[in-house]
Amino acid sequence: MYERIDGTRWRHIWIVGDLHGCHPQLMGALRDRQFDPYQDLLICVGDLIDRGPQSLQCLRLLNKKWFKTVRGNHEQMAIDAVRYGDTAMWQLNGGRWFAELSHAEQQQALEALHTCAALPYILELRCDNGINVIAHADYPSEEYQWDKAVDRESVLWRRDRLNQLLSGKGGKISGADHFWFGHTPLKQRYDAYNLHYIDTGAVFGGALTLVQVQ
Repeated sequence: MYERIDGTRWRHIWIVGDLHGCHPQLMGALRDRQFDPYQDLLICVGDLIDRGPQSLQCLRLLNKKWFKTVRGNHEQMAIDAVRYGDTAMWQLNGGRWFAELSHAEQQQALEALHTCAALPYILELRCDNGINVIAHADYPSEEYQWDKAVDRESVLWRRDRLNQLLSGKGGKISGADHFWFGHTPLKQRYDAYNLHYIDTGAVFGGALTLVQVQ
């Protein structure tokens, strides 16, 4: 469920919001930032796939040494669809791209989804700005602890904390310096206390947010 990353292994580290198949936008953003795949690291808050036109290309990022991601709810929907043979929910939520692939491309996608089934729900990154916790939707506890048991569905789907913050309620999560989430498309990055929400709706015409943490 958890994975640790030692930031000292990389020169610069960036965290990016939900990709949703927006591969060209990501590549352009990395070029603009002079991202070096031999020295730098990119971490995604999940949802590589669905809704956007380049979901397979985003899945191929899993093979890159410079790329890490947590699992998002869209990866989980795809994993469940393949595992249980019921694709209705996945297709309704942007998964129709899979049926449009060639047979060879479908096999590539299935292999990548098999890899997704081993993705962590939570990444702990220790780097120049302290301890960073990356999860898709939420860390469902008021205190972070390494390897602490938390509800997996909440990590992938929960919006309660963000809704509270947007209404002027809530507070920080203790135990780490920064928490990075996606899942909910916003017009712009939202920061409250030590919580950062960086899905800015790239697939809906918004910006693709990248944040440099080292």
